Amino acid sequence: MKEYRLHRRFDRMARLTGFEGMQRLSQAHVMVIGLGGVGSHAAESLVRSGIGKISLVDFDMVCVTNSNRQLQAMRGNVGKLKSNVLQERLSLVNPQATIKSIPLFYDARTSDMLLKGKKRPDVVIDAIDNVTAKCHLLATCREERIPVICSTGASGRWDPTKVESADLSKTKVDPLAATVRKVLRREYGFPRYAKWNIPSVFSTEALQDPHVLPYDRRGEFQCVCPNGENTYHNCEERHVIWGTAGFVTGVFGMTCASLVIQELLKTQISDPDSAGV
Repeated sequence: MKEYRLHRRFDRMARLTGFEGMQRLSQAHVMVIGLGGVGSHAAESLVRSGIGKISLVDFDMVCVTNSNRQLQAMRGNVGKLKSNVLQERLSLVNPQATIKSIPLFYDARTSDMLLKGKKRPDVVIDAIDNVTAKCHLLATCREERIPVICSTGASGRWDPTKVESADLSKTKVDPLAATVRKVLRREYGFPRYAKWNIPSVFSTEALQDPHVLPYDRRGEFQCVCPNGENTYHNCEERHVIWGTAGFVTGVFGMTCASLVIQELLKTQISDPDSAGV
């Protein structure tokens, strides 16, 4: 009866994957690091696709300015930990899934605890916007042979049809991806010309500069984050606060989720007959 209920909950997904495919997804562990406009949509898409274990990693709290793009940002949630709020939401989507909230900032200090030993995930989604942390995660996953999907810059764009995926070594236009490549080559020895085997999601749309709004203090963004100043990601220290559109960040997240599912089912997808689809 348990298998029947699981199958019926994901009946429409199972008609794509086959029952064997759904069983494979239900046994998979995916870690999403960064639960903003990209990561929150990626995590929910994965749970709605039948992934059986999700680890949600983000140190931050819900801010009112997250409302346009993050699934956790609703009335009553401002000031709560993003990972806790998303855990509660996703547990309602699939009560049989194991959904773990990990309210930590990913960096060199927390890396081993998150990625090694029994907690080691099958696939990681990198939805981090801190360059230092992002590069450390990508390099560690490569070293540990953990498949990782990298989201590059989703801010400052209007057009979701310009979102593409390619190996991180081959993206176009996006300045965040270019910066990440430079750091990975210089500090972690990534090759200049060879393929890295890190699928990435990026936009070929040029960045739009942000508008100054009437309530900006002296023409500068005024931080209203509930946790105020913090060591990891302080609004006051950011050079630019980019505009964002939820219909773009959401497409980034869902594309990341798609690449995860393809990674987990790649043998089956390349040969559908092998799963009896």
